[in-house]
Amino acid sequence: MPNPKKPEHMLQLLQHFIKHSNQIKQIHSLLTTSGRLLLTSQWINTLLYNTLIRAYLNISQPQTTLILFTHMLFHQAQPNSHTFPSLIKAASSFPPHLASHIGKPLHCQVLRRGVLSDPYVCTSFIGLYSQACELGSAHKVFDEIPEPCVVSYNAMLDACGKNGDMSLGFLMFSRMPYRDVYSWTSMIHGYMKNGCSEVAVKFFQRMMVHEDVKCGLLKPNEATFVSVLSSCTFLDVGVALYLGRQVHAYMVKNEELSVFMTTALIAFYGKMGCLVYASKVFDAMVIKQVCAWNAMISSLALNGREKQALMMYEKMRARGLQPNEITFVAVLSACARAKLVDLGFKLFETMSHEFGLVPKMEHYGCMVDLLGRAGLLQEAHDFMKKMPFEADATVLGALMGACRLHGAIELGNEVAQLLLKSQPNHSGRYVQLSSIYAGAERWDHAAALRKVMLDAGIHKVPAHSFI
Repeated sequence: MPNPKKPEHMLQLLQHFIKHSNQIKQIHSLLTTSGRLLLTSQWINTLLYNTLIRAYLNISQPQTTLILFTHMLFHQAQPNSHTFPSLIKAASSFPPHLASHIGKPLHCQVLRRGVLSDPYVCTSFIGLYSQACELGSAHKVFDEIPEPCVVSYNAMLDACGKNGDMSLGFLMFSRMPYRDVYSWTSMIHGYMKNGCSEVAVKFFQRMMVHEDVKCGLLKPNEATFVSVLSSCTFLDVGVALYLGRQVHAYMVKNEELSVFMTTALIAFYGKMGCLVYASKVFDAMVIKQVCAWNAMISSLALNGREKQALMMYEKMRARGLQPNEITFVAVLSACARAKLVDLGFKLFETMSHEFGLVPKMEHYGCMVDLLGRAGLLQEAHDFMKKMPFEADATVLGALMGACRLHGAIELGNEVAQLLLKSQPNHSGRYVQLSSIYAGAERWDHAAALRKVMLDAGIHKVPAHSFI
């Protein structure tokens, strides 16, 4: 039996608990021997601190991880290149402004300790600055790497995608001496995330004819398929369906379909209006996880099968599966489309009371949409005002759409002014408000609004029909 009073045995025990991270009580008991914290003992060294830091990170306690680092400095245990990646990852788990605030002192410590030459530390900082929405800082760190490896390049590609600079991403991609599947997937996902779905699909097609794919040295993975199927849903229906079926055929022929791949297929066919195909993929799944049920519920709700969507939710619950935040977005959307106000509120309340889930902006948006579609505009407005955070454009847009539907001019105008403040160049918001004025035969207001658009250089996006 290892003796926790000996450093080498203590290290073995800590490493054991890293592999079994649910045993947090045992970790704490090791830290309290003979009634005093071992952290204050003089014998503890860098290796033990590194192990402790990694242990707390593995049990999702980033704050404790960072506090341990301050103890490490106080007790003069010297941090090394193995210390900082875990600390940087802990900092990255915080919201962007906090990640930046924590990350910069860590960067100073790295410079001071002379470990910035370690490529793993640099790559970790690229990820941190990406999370902190500081692409310029991430780029500077990348430029300081003498010979960046494919992992560092991929971290930079991911940073470009997250921060909306795909021009820089393409430049980085072009310079890469070697590209793996993560490089291609980062580009496809980045273009999709930044509204360039057509480019994302073309990038996938370019990948599939690349020499490495033809020779079998490279092949798309789960994330690649999910990204390209998501991209297809934003294309014209005919083109999207043709490409999506090709991707589906390739997946069946060359891959063992994972849960996430089948979920992506269900979501794709649902958005294309092909419920028969979506149901076939869903029914063929041997093990149906919550994400697959969510995709099927959303597909039914999206295609006017709201009652079937709610029945699918009940069926999922009967199987003993616990709904998550995405599940409730799907079922609340179904309630909104079917104007089931009482059921919608009942489900909204069960989120926190029964399942311990905290409603997010999307859930409040669904509730505002539900009340608005049902014609309860004042109730929708009051509900929005009682939200624990300020309503974003999606919530305001849902209420404005309801105002247009029910001809509520005054409330529609009030909501529109809030929307135009947050999205002054969004042509759709002007068009919606103009339509409200036109529906009420306030032609002078509609004409004035169109003139404001013209003077500001804002143009309506031309509509088109696949037919």
